[in-house]
Amino acid sequence: MSMIIGMDPHKRSATIEVVDERGRVLATGRYGTDKAGYAEMLAAGRRYADRVWAVEGCTGIGKHIAHRLVHDDETVLDVPAKLSAQVRVFAAGNGRKTDPVDAHSVAMVALRSPHLVQVQVDADLQVMGMLTDRRDELGRARTQTINRLHRLLLELLPGGAKKFLSAPQARALIATVKPRDIVGKTRRRLAVELISELEGIDKKIKAAEKDLKELVAARGSTLMELHGIGPSGAARLLADVGDINRFADRDRFASWNGTAPLDASSGDQQRHRLSRAGNPADQPNSAHHGRGPAAQPHARSRLLRREEGRREDLHGSHARAEAPPVQRGLLPHGRRPKSQAGGRPGRALGDDSAIQRDRPDPGHRPFGQATSRTRHQPP
Repeated sequence: MSMIIGMDPHKRSATIEVVDERGRVLATGRYGTDKAGYAEMLAAGRRYADRVWAVEGCTGIGKHIAHRLVHDDETVLDVPAKLSAQVRVFAAGNGRKTDPVDAHSVAMVALRSPHLVQVQVDADLQVMGMLTDRRDELGRARTQTINRLHRLLLELLPGGAKKFLSAPQARALIATVKPRDIVGKTRRRLAVELISELEGIDKKIKAAEKDLKELVAARGSTLMELHGIGPSGAARLLADVGDINRFADRDRFASWNGTAPLDASSGDQQRHRLSRAGNPADQPNSAHHGRGPAAQPHARSRLLRREEGRREDLHGSHARAEAPPVQRGLLPHGRRPKSQAGGRPGRALGDDSAIQRDRPDPGHRPFGQATSRTRHQPP
């Protein structure tokens, strides 16, 4: 049985605790995360031949030190913060949070949880994640620049400019403005500077989209073939999900990204609710939720539809219908799972049930003859 080295990581320090297969504490320590402190911590851990490092939050604050351990050929497990928090509360009974207590909780989770994900450092996915973050930053910078430009144009032009404004359109508008006073001239000069900044941001966004498209294609992913998912959305999904094979089935993947419905049944009343959980970062969730409106161009005018004699809420069900197509797109070519016979692809529950918000679809009711609050027993 491996020795477990539980770690509570921080930016400049890391607290570790070594436990054996029975949960007995063998050693504790607090080390810096600089070069000297990390070397000392690594030497302390290597005193145990058969060891596994358990690091809390390897996709967050623990990422920097977890990747350093992997580069040094150490086995590292990712311990979710929710699991360690539950162990801390139930073990001590008071939920007190200190670094040694956190390290002990992390070690106990790794000791008792057989399905923790082992940290793998994929250079391509790291590059993809960094470029995606940069693309998101450029998008926010572009929005801020356009908002500042709109503020100035509203003071320079009667009624201002149209809502969706490009750099060439803004430059054409500003060319028609010839203020004579010092205030107007200053506004025009600032607007010209913002237009130049907007042109530079647009060039960087175009280059980033090109790089991301090439990286996604090099991974053999077909995510961009799904309507509504572009290079940045596909790259975000690939970078955040990582190895799709770590999910046992599509239901686990749907639960992770927040598209699986929550069972809220009581007695004979069967119902489900939309999940508010899922990936804490919510990037994969928002990336493939965003393709819902694009895939349904007339969703607003078609709130209800008839499908095989059932009533279906498009807005309440389209998100769950996207998880399996996205999951298949994360797999390389030649590894696509076959769709199950007798069921429509994309149902997170694995059956043909149509689910509405906060209630099951009343398949036994005639369309338009029963409200959501009507209790009705099937014959």
